[in-house]
Amino acid sequence: MKPGPLNLITDVAGLLVGNAEDHVLRSGTTVLTAERPFRAAVNVMGGSPGTRETDLLAPDRLVQDIDALVLSGGSAFGLDACSGVAAGLRARGRGFAVGPVQVPIVPGAIVFDLLNGGDKDWQDNPYAALGRQAYESAARGFRLGTAGGGTGAMTQNWKGGLGSASSVLEDGTTIGALVVVNALGSVTVPSGQFWAAPFELDAEFGGLGLAGPFEPAQEPQPMKRLGEATTIAIIATDADLDKAALHRLATSAHDGFARAILPSHTPIDGDLIFAVSTGARPVRDFMPETFRLCHAAATTMSRAVARAIHAAEARPGDLQPVWSSRR
Repeated sequence: MKPGPLNLITDVAGLLVGNAEDHVLRSGTTVLTAERPFRAAVNVMGGSPGTRETDLLAPDRLVQDIDALVLSGGSAFGLDACSGVAAGLRARGRGFAVGPVQVPIVPGAIVFDLLNGGDKDWQDNPYAALGRQAYESAARGFRLGTAGGGTGAMTQNWKGGLGSASSVLEDGTTIGALVVVNALGSVTVPSGQFWAAPFELDAEFGGLGLAGPFEPAQEPQPMKRLGEATTIAIIATDADLDKAALHRLATSAHDGFARAILPSHTPIDGDLIFAVSTGARPVRDFMPETFRLCHAAATTMSRAVARAIHAAEARPGDLQPVWSSRR
């Protein structure tokens, strides 16, 4: 396994990501879309999720392909970012055909960033405009850290952010992760090394290695209130997986949360992962190939989590330090 050329989820050919943020608001939106509709599933393991249209992703639903996914700040207000993305898609003639009408299918999920010091005294919900802006900017390259849906994210001890990583397997299959880390838990041991350090490739988040000597984990305390914490993510592959296999891929990717964030999947977090397939590569031997993909999903997701915090940038008025300031 090695990183893809960009070490981003867009190493999965055909995928595009766009960010939009407002640093006065201290929030933003991230959109994943593609050159053509794609298959998706979702697995929710946190106790306080906020979502839109996730029921459509079950294997038995009529609509099999979607047009975009949204990871947004703004709590329930941020779900309106999906409307802005849908407007952008409709303007380009994209969507599920119902007679002469095209209905864009845009599931999404949100994190709570309403108490992070930003100016939230708006008259009109700003997230639809942010969603449209993020969609219009979608490209292969995009910023990590204090960007998009990760703009206002926080964790137990460091400023949170937007992360991404990719892996290319020996057979050429690509898998990528995109994550907004706004967790109740910590992504580092007390000395600053990342919990995800055993899975790091090419010093992608500092190359500090493992913590040592062993540092016992302290009993965690809920530093945020109910609904204030969440890590939301997308795991994507070019392997041709159906919705049932994608659900299993999302489930495995949650192991990446558990390896990189301590604790994760708490009653206070709304942790969820979407899984996406572009269907470009046939799966010739289902069991061994999906076994390897599920392992890669977990390790790639853990790396993306660490990269989010590693890339976070200091801004005036921050309530938490950035990881790069730890010295």
